[in-house]
Amino acid sequence: MKEELKAVMKEESKYLKDLLNLLDKQHEYILKNEIFPLEAIIEDIKVCNKSIAESEVKRRSITKGNTMSDIVKQLNDEEVETIYRDIQKLLHELNLQKDTNELLLKQGLSFSGKILNIINPNRGSTTYNSIGKIER
Repeated sequence: MKEELKAVMKEESKYLKDLLNLLDKQHEYILKNEIFPLEAIIEDIKVCNKSIAESEVKRRSITKGNTMSDIVKQLNDEEVETIYRDIQKLLHELNLQKDTNELLLKQGLSFSGKILNIINPNRGSTTYNSIGKIER
């Protein structure tokens, strides 16, 4: 069980590193406003996420529903602990990079919306209210 778990954890770590690299590329594309590569990288991210999910299912079948922290303590293996810590660190980095990319995209969309409102303001019909003043 220990060797099988190590292999699955190493596989999962590899896929997480691949995903982090893809998110870094996505970050570069966002900063450079390169739309077509940004759209193309989405499919690569989906494939990588699928691989991560498959390795996660394998790991969960090996651990039989027990938490990883408990299993790491039970196995008392330095290599498993190292891999586990690396995975935890990668997950934190992935979350940070995802949040950063998401924030940059939202800021870009907000900026584009404001520019469009300046270029073409909302020209609603003007009507008179009960006092006789113009409302917009």
